[in-house]
Amino acid sequence: MKHFLRVVTQFFAFLYCKCLWRGLKFVARKFTGRCELQRICYNNKPGARRTLKIESSMRYSKYELLQSALSVHPDKVEKTIDDIMALKKINPDTNPQLGISLQASLLQIVGYRHLMAEVEKLRREPYDCENAEHESMLMKLWKELRPDTPLTGRISKQWCEIGFQGNDPKTDFRGMGLLGLQNLLYFAEHDKASALQMLQDSLQPKHKYLNKPDWEQENPDKAIGYSFAIVGINITDLAHSLLVSGALKTHLYNVAPETPGLQHFQQTFCYLMQEFHRFWIHEDPSDIMEFNRVRSKFHRRILRQLKNPDMALCPHFAASDLHLVNL
Repeated sequence: MKHFLRVVTQFFAFLYCKCLWRGLKFVARKFTGRCELQRICYNNKPGARRTLKIESSMRYSKYELLQSALSVHPDKVEKTIDDIMALKKINPDTNPQLGISLQASLLQIVGYRHLMAEVEKLRREPYDCENAEHESMLMKLWKELRPDTPLTGRISKQWCEIGFQGNDPKTDFRGMGLLGLQNLLYFAEHDKASALQMLQDSLQPKHKYLNKPDWEQENPDKAIGYSFAIVGINITDLAHSLLVSGALKTHLYNVAPETPGLQHFQQTFCYLMQEFHRFWIHEDPSDIMEFNRVRSKFHRRILRQLKNPDMALCPHFAASDLHLVNL
């Protein structure tokens, strides 16, 4: 009975809010002479603050054209904006900036959806040791992280030196598929200095009472720090969850002038890797068994930051394609 009453209450609350919201929109249009999309574009600066409001306005619009606009192909965005301007009876000659602003925001919205699809496709693609392209990327990752150490064989204990769990890295990519490998390789190629420094730090002894001779006798996979490659795959999972949940919209709408692409996601991964490394050192965990606790705390911290509509997780790495970032 309580569940039924709660459902009924929520239903009437929804109807009340919806009617009130549309009533307020009607009053605002009569008072200002502008539709909601015009008010959003004129009263909010470019970026997440504007695009999130446009996205919400279109999603809950009574017009099917505006609702369907959120899922159009990027190539059809310009025509869709023309149709919206005609529907709202807005003269593009007297409101030229409105069309430009709407187009930029809609490109961000549909671009985010396409980025999610692209990332999900990579995540679902399993690593295939029979695939020459996959194998080439894996070998390139080794060369980037261990440039002065030849790999003795495809199946080798050496993989533990860069943070894999066993003799064959393919087993560690099961959760994130090819996405995990691509992110690690992107980090190693585009910010090699930071990647190498993080790898070196991850292999250092955690406790001061363990002197260097004793440490050198330990196996690399027994490091008291963390496993670089495994953490990279884990942070890939974290970045993926931020993307799918929509939390990453704030960042991507602020750094991508128009359509967010895979490079934006990979840059975000690089930023998260560096921030997690600093966070791990700051938290000073007693051992690797505390990884899940530290990761969860780090995740909550990033989520809090992304609640700020002006937030941009700007990647500060030397060789990144910084022309993609528009702050």
